Amino acid sequence: MFFILSKLLHFLISPIIWVFGLLIAMLLVKSPRLKRKLLISSLVVLYFFSNAFIVDEVFRWYEERTPSYKTMTTTYDIALVLGGFTTYDTESGLEGFHESTDRFLHALHLYKTGKVQKIMLIGGSGSIAKPEEKEGEIMAGFLTKIGVPKEAIIIENQSKNTRENALYAAEILKSYPPTSKLLLITSGYHMPRAKRCFQKAGVAFTPYSVDYYSGERKFVFDHLLLPDIQAIARWRVILHEWVGFVTYKMLGYV
Repeated sequence: MFFILSKLLHFLISPIIWVFGLLIAMLLVKSPRLKRKLLISSLVVLYFFSNAFIVDEVFRWYEERTPSYKTMTTTYDIALVLGGFTTYDTESGLEGFHESTDRFLHALHLYKTGKVQKIMLIGGSGSIAKPEEKEGEIMAGFLTKIGVPKEAIIIENQSKNTRENALYAAEILKSYPPTSKLLLITSGYHMPRAKRCFQKAGVAFTPYSVDYYSGERKFVFDHLLLPDIQAIARWRVILHEWVGFVTYKMLGYV
């Protein structure tokens, strides 16, 4: 039930849905004065959430940045890679890699350069429509295709959310030496919630953030003032993460 509710909430916390809601309300009300207020409100909401500079600053404030590859001096036994970016096309037989694929690519880079010895791919099905589509297995299949040996891959394929990522991964890690050095890899905006879930599950690790949404601070006309459809999509990402963090906090998951 929690999984289904979280998916529904993810749909409702999109700024574009709020704009449509205001416009629909404007069509339904009879008062000309209220219609005008609703129209102005919808335009203000649309402009605010489509401003690239504002959302960039929000991500810069919230994202957790960790030491980079260049400053890494330790070799880790296992990289814990959180999913949320992989699908599988049964017709073509190809894996699909979407937003947040940086988590996967940087883990592969760390393995190829000897910074990590094994990669744990964490993720079951995050889809209500395709419960059989296990991210951990999809990612593992891709790695073996490109030559990563099976003995270097650990699969967690049951978790549906960040809390379960931590709990199921913790269970698997019990079969490995307690002295194993672990590297937790996820997006910068997701790290605050992810690391608290893994700490709650009793996993000792070093955080390694990737996939930063905040770039170099820019003071140019289009970035400061012109609406950008990508800004709305980025707001949906951070709003979903904030709601998730608050919900987890209320439920005692973090």
